Amino acid sequence: MQSRRLALILCATLAVTARASDHLDSPATVANPQADIADVYAWPSSDGQHLNLAMTIQGHSFSDRVDYAIHIDSGAAFGHTRASTTFKCHFAAANSVTCSLGNADTVTGDPTNLAGVEGKRHLVRLYAGVRDDPFYNNIKGLLAAYQAAGDAIMKGSPLDKSSCAHFDAPVAKAILDQMSHTDGGKAQNFLSNWTVSAIVVSVDLAAVTQGGKMLAVWGTTSAGDKQLDRMARPFIVNTLLGTAPFSMDETSGRRRQEYNEAPPAHWAQFIVDLERSLAFQDSLDGHCGNQLLAGPRESATRYRQLAQVFADDRLWVNVAERKCTQFFAVELASLTKQKTMSHDCGGRTPTYDTPNQWRSLLIAGSLTGITDGLDRDEHPPSATEFPFLAPAGPEHVDH
Repeated sequence: MQSRRLALILCATLAVTARASDHLDSPATVANPQADIADVYAWPSSDGQHLNLAMTIQGHSFSDRVDYAIHIDSGAAFGHTRASTTFKCHFAAANSVTCSLGNADTVTGDPTNLAGVEGKRHLVRLYAGVRDDPFYNNIKGLLAAYQAAGDAIMKGSPLDKSSCAHFDAPVAKAILDQMSHTDGGKAQNFLSNWTVSAIVVSVDLAAVTQGGKMLAVWGTTSAGDKQLDRMARPFIVNTLLGTAPFSMDETSGRRRQEYNEAPPAHWAQFIVDLERSLAFQDSLDGHCGNQLLAGPRESATRYRQLAQVFADDRLWVNVAERKCTQFFAVELASLTKQKTMSHDCGGRTPTYDTPNQWRSLLIAGSLTGITDGLDRDEHPPSATEFPFLAPAGPEHVDH
């Protein structure tokens, strides 16, 4: 019965039109794209003097009724922070913004100049405007892969005690083949020429490292005292929360809205939701138990450790290191003791192949090997040249 219910839910995902890494969110954010956070990026500059930040918004403009914030928590080690600084912006118009970096600096003026507007104390440089979305995703291939998995469960592939589905080799091959193609052919980026409103910031590191050089970054949008959306790592809300990846049923929408509105003290309530979804992701290559941090034996708590990491949804950046090559590097260094990762800043630059790194870790427990057939955006962003994100192309999608 459990297998049948999961299969029916997964089969329903084919009717979905999904967007970027945190799109297809709760009903409240889908209805208000000016408050819908698409992605958050954070990484240190190559000279080790600044923290670069970018938060992209689904809408093509900023709202004068929404406050946009990037929270920077700091500490000495992964998982533990002891100080926090918030960079918060309010837009009166596209060319008029007022932002504050805690009590350290303020920015006012026209943020659309590509050179950026400087803070009064020169601790901040800000750009805000429409840019090309650097995120890329073969959504149709993913949905087809989830459909294939759901069909296999419907036909009898069993779930173990960890709720991981056991697919035979031909089924697993078919799932991954669907994932890396679009309609049976070359993979296509559903987000090709997609544009977003972007808040891009370069901040003096000394202003945000009061608690230490291990930073945890996350973004929020709010109206008055009500938090509307939050985001740090990609894929959490639309892929790991809800009854199935990209599901649009009422229950999924309500749970995603609860997630978006939750303050940090309530984040742990989503651990059980995440465990169930992690079990499904672990099954997709036909090998249960090889997901990052999965327990060695079948049990109801096999995916608890990774679910706990994801529930504390902050993007971890080690700004003591200047080399930035790997999404999730801070977590890997701390939780799996991979020494090479301890010399990587982690975080997320707009140039990382984050979608495939994420899939590889969740499906196969590796840094590479699982792909949706794409490895770059059509308009390459930069990790070194402010404002980092490419301009919207002449054929940009006005979604």
